Amino acid sequence: MSRSPDRAEVLRIIEETGVVAVIRLASAEPLLRVAEAIAAGGVRVIEFTMTTPNALEVLAEVSAAPGASIFGAGTVLDAETARSAILAGARFIVSPVLCPDVVRLCRRYGVPVVPGAMTPTEILTAWELGADMVKVFPAGVLGPRYIKDILAPLPQLRLIPTGGVTLENAGEYIRAGAAAVGVGGDLLDARAIAEGRWQALTERAAALVQCVAEARK
Repeated sequence: MSRSPDRAEVLRIIEETGVVAVIRLASAEPLLRVAEAIAAGGVRVIEFTMTTPNALEVLAEVSAAPGASIFGAGTVLDAETARSAILAGARFIVSPVLCPDVVRLCRRYGVPVVPGAMTPTEILTAWELGADMVKVFPAGVLGPRYIKDILAPLPQLRLIPTGGVTLENAGEYIRAGAAAVGVGGDLLDARAIAEGRWQALTERAAALVQCVAEARK
């Protein structure tokens, strides 16, 4: 991209695509190649977790590289890490938990923030603190019906179920009202990455985007 996307543009792309790739790698070396492969399949938004070795240095490198992908930082547990990730180039911040200080800092910097929550009270609290979207985690133990049940009394929420989302059930979450889905292992096959089978990742990404699009019809 010729310029860094602003907050509104990042949120627009997340909702239009309907997929956030969650990348957890033992090594950051293949990250750019993985990003290129899934972007070719239509998945441009990547949550790069801070559990990866040298995560901030890698985030700075990939964020500065030309390409279609939008990189954000995941597994952010405190405001200090959020600030460091933003300064390194993260275009959005994701956490598996609700940390009010992280939400406040991201709002101050004008960067989209997606805290994690599970119960109705946590989800609404995250929204009222200023979350742009709420990561419903772990979605796999809750299922698509849970998203529908939450949105019935709280239709203003924008939810991203994450954890246990697959190509087979992604459409169910979208039909239940999810704004997007977060997908990790089912999109980013570890063996395909290790063997450099990038086309397999592209095809998987394209299938997932198509699944979301069909669920929205």
